[in-house]
Amino acid sequence: MRIATWNINGLRARLDYLKLWLEERQPDLLGLQELKLTEDKFPFEDLLEVGYHAQAHGQKAWNGVAVLSKKKVEVVQKGLPGQDDFGSRMIHVKNDNLSFITIYAPNGKNLSHADYAKKLEWYDELTNYLKNAQFSASPSILCGDFNICPTPLDTWDEERLEGEIFHTTAERDRILKLNACGLNDIFRELNPSSKDFSWWDYRGGAFYKNHGLRIDFLYGSSDILSSVHASTIDRDYRKKKEGLTASDHAPVIADIE
Repeated sequence: MRIATWNINGLRARLDYLKLWLEERQPDLLGLQELKLTEDKFPFEDLLEVGYHAQAHGQKAWNGVAVLSKKKVEVVQKGLPGQDDFGSRMIHVKNDNLSFITIYAPNGKNLSHADYAKKLEWYDELTNYLKNAQFSASPSILCGDFNICPTPLDTWDEERLEGEIFHTTAERDRILKLNACGLNDIFRELNPSSKDFSWWDYRGGAFYKNHGLRIDFLYGSSDILSSVHASTIDRDYRKKKEGLTASDHAPVIADIE
């Protein structure tokens, strides 16, 4: 089984690019973030034509998450309870016995902005949701764009950026609380010392300089982790394809027995 996550950075602009990737990589289950469209504008039929059912939690111009799957899934929850002010940022589905959540975590903007404190609160509510749902008690995946670099390995310049947004102790503590819920960073477990990134700014040649951040993750319960045999960041799909412009994020993939 192939599971993946991808911040698509505007589904309407990236639909043909997404379809190329789906046809080449053939994931069984994919979490998408930053759709930037409402559900009535979501391309359900276009995706079904290439073999994917979809469940979406959209929002006009901002945010939005979706799950694409080769077979139909059951929706458990749309939206993180009590966090509607932050927009459409979570969808929870069941794929047979697998619980699957994809999130698009708040950015936080900067440390002096009100959204930074709200970002931390959002993470606290996510942790509460996982605990109340006993999420990791059965096979489970939590994936998405987390907008946090958990360790110095996950940023191109820890010395310069330590203490800045995405790199604060408070944000990193929220990741540790997710770990304490019984969830493991699949890519890092399989690649314990690699310095690989999933996001690069469009500006300043960041991608070609490899000035990036690893902020997109697949977290799995222990029973999932023991079954994973490969996990990669699909850097090739951060490049133009057939004249189509990529997202500023690369997909993250895990292959599970």
